[in-house]
Amino acid sequence: MAVENADINTVENLVIVGSGPAGYTAAIYAARANLNPLLITGFQDGGIPGGQLMTTTHVENFPGFPDGILGPDLMDRMKAQALRWGTRLVEADAEAIDLSQRPYRITAEGQVIETQAVILATGASANRLGLPSEGRFWSQGISACAICDGATPQFRGAPVAVVGGGDSACEEAVYLTKYGSHVHLIVRGDKLRASAAMADRVLANPAITVHWNRQVADALGSDWLEAIQLRDSSNGALEELAVKGLFYAIGHTPNTRLVAGQLELDAKGYLVTQPGRPETSKEGVYAAGDVADAEWRQGITAAGSGCQAALAAERWLSHHQLAVTVSREQVEPQEVGQPVRTAVSDEANYDPNALWQKGGYALRKLYHDSSKPLLVVYTSPTCGPCHVLKPQLKRVLDELGGRAQGVEIDIEADQEIAVQAGVTGTPTVQLFFNKELKQTFRGVKQRSTFKAAIEALIGVPA
Repeated sequence: MAVENADINTVENLVIVGSGPAGYTAAIYAARANLNPLLITGFQDGGIPGGQLMTTTHVENFPGFPDGILGPDLMDRMKAQALRWGTRLVEADAEAIDLSQRPYRITAEGQVIETQAVILATGASANRLGLPSEGRFWSQGISACAICDGATPQFRGAPVAVVGGGDSACEEAVYLTKYGSHVHLIVRGDKLRASAAMADRVLANPAITVHWNRQVADALGSDWLEAIQLRDSSNGALEELAVKGLFYAIGHTPNTRLVAGQLELDAKGYLVTQPGRPETSKEGVYAAGDVADAEWRQGITAAGSGCQAALAAERWLSHHQLAVTVSREQVEPQEVGQPVRTAVSDEANYDPNALWQKGGYALRKLYHDSSKPLLVVYTSPTCGPCHVLKPQLKRVLDELGGRAQGVEIDIEADQEIAVQAGVTGTPTVQLFFNKELKQTFRGVKQRSTFKAAIEALIGVPA
């Protein structure tokens, strides 16, 4: 692409903050309008790139996929479509947003980005219960993502519980029946709030027991969760339920921290817009997706609002003659094609010099034979955060120019390896050097964290 009037293009036309269905759809429309949008994906603050669909299994209600599609796969397709039309990505968190004057100013990775218009698609974050022992058992039996952590060895063949009564809770309860011996669904009222289809699946499943009018009072156990204490909502009576896992599906809080005090918010912290419109209380700033939607909160409604926000931003920029559009060297961008998955290494295709491989065979060979630091990432097929982290780890290895290597272990395919490694959730990353475990990282971390740990081992000065 060639930017017209490049000498005056020191300010972005449009910055989109957030990368769920709303953010990527807004990017697709803005890019096709030749606005050359910049999208800040987010990384840890308020969730992960791709939004809440990264922590779902099969999405069965997004039009165009009659047999359903995995949430992370759907987000991969949206991302690829946005990139195909020219969206530029900043794979980091927005650290500050200043809407006091235009051009607006957004800080990400220590860099200040100026922009004429902003679309806020920052979504919402999963709520926690705030149990007395919650911190003690977090990642030691308590999780906010059954889809990410349900396949870990500690939950296999064991009783587990899900707390919540909506679609997410029902989906997670059904999903966990693949791994747990029995699933207990803890519902504080006397009925499910889920859609009829999801509620029917739960109530018809003999592997799920619904505990009505119950609230979780605390978590119990020693090194790992062993039971939860339930309180009867009607009379306050307490009872214990033996479970090895407790998964939260109790709603979300909108990610509006960076604009609080600058834009109008409602009592629950959602961005205020006019019904059916994306405009916020400040000119040139638009809302898309769950950050402004306390009622519907569906992937398709988020995508639709992203479309609205991009069209509104385009009209506003054009009306005020603020847009500096791009001209395309090729009218039709190159097709994306299907994503290429990493093949499982075996004796025939194993490469001792490859930067990234998959499976137990590669792990054993590199652990014993390689003199380089070795990153081992433990993943599960439906783990959205794993989806996000793997490209970042590969980028670290590329930047290090072959001085370290990486192996991906699917904890479903290589259960024994996961057990031996003590994996309690995905993603988990272990850093080995000279056959010694040097560090363990749980969850998604910044790319710089892994790079600094490897550089410390190979003697690169800070």
